[in-house]
Amino acid sequence: MFCPTCGKQIPDESTFCPACGAKLIGGKKEPKSKLRIILPIVLIVALLATSLAVYQVIKSRSGKGQKVATLIPYRKGDKWGLCDRNKKLIIPAVHDWVGPFSDGLAPVELNSKWGFVDTKGNIVIPAVYGGASFFSEGLAMVQLNGKWGYMDTKGNMVIPAVYLGADTFSEGLAIVYLNDKCGFIDTKGNMVIPAVYDYANSFSKGLAGVELNGKWGFVDTKGVMVIPAVYGLASFFSDGLAYVTPGSMYGGKLGFIDTKGKMVVPAVYTLASSFGNGLAPVELNDKWGFINAKGNMVIPAVYGWAYSFSNGLASVSLGDKYGYIDTEGTMVIEPTYELAIPFRNGLAYVRLNGKYGYIDTKGVQYWEN
Repeated sequence: MFCPTCGKQIPDESTFCPACGAKLIGGKKEPKSKLRIILPIVLIVALLATSLAVYQVIKSRSGKGQKVATLIPYRKGDKWGLCDRNKKLIIPAVHDWVGPFSDGLAPVELNSKWGFVDTKGNIVIPAVYGGASFFSEGLAMVQLNGKWGYMDTKGNMVIPAVYLGADTFSEGLAIVYLNDKCGFIDTKGNMVIPAVYDYANSFSKGLAGVELNGKWGFVDTKGVMVIPAVYGLASFFSDGLAYVTPGSMYGGKLGFIDTKGKMVVPAVYTLASSFGNGLAPVELNDKWGFINAKGNMVIPAVYGWAYSFSNGLASVSLGDKYGYIDTEGTMVIEPTYELAIPFRNGLAYVRLNGKYGYIDTKGVQYWEN
């Protein structure tokens, strides 16, 4: 199964994408990438998306010294608040959901509406939006009347809510959808790359994967197609490499190209995901392992599923449970979870006994049932 938002391979039973955080409506399988739902990559506000920027260092303004506190989303029963590393609640668990801090604000859900709280728990941007994202490059996506736009940290709508779908900003540009096509706008709302593509990935290392007439290639920030659209599937660049399918995305094999378009890891894998910490998960003969940038299998293919490394750990499944291994292949967090997404800035989102919460790299759980 492919994520209908970012195009990555994910488990068939997924209800959200562990790579980009997008909620999969109803957990339905999409038989073709063409049927992907026009939703923002960061539909983290719907329920589960918090795979990005979970820790936020917050500096105290009092006194000459700078006290540093780390706020962590904490679930207490079915309500959410924020706690410190010792699990002391700093912001009470009164919200339906709380997201990660960015630019000193965190998205919160109240009665199916979204707003933002500051580090003291004050609602500084009212919960009146149908959706919201974290802040990126000073702007956050918000939904009004079914359309998406962007606001600044003061709550000013700086880019009108006129888009059917959108993405957070990356390298000064963001994907937006108009008339079933997507292009890229800058932080002023100017359409700098026309909305002529079927789908697109965010910019990374000055390149973005785009789909045109059923084939994927890569454009630069000027919209020039620098790697021809000849691939059945393409991801974003990570560690200087992106996975691609040279032929059709259905039944084709995956390999990795560099930013010049050179195939540096042969297309021999059934499935793959992006590089992280110098390793990439790949599937061979229905089992997952990890290769390095030279294509050498450095962690044997013995797992039922595997996700990319981040923060030195990767989520893998053994049987029907997920745990985390380090870059040596040692299991450092035992496979006890029903689902476990990659770490971001020291935290990972996991499911246990049907409920979701965060763990840190030591396996400490930030919730109480």
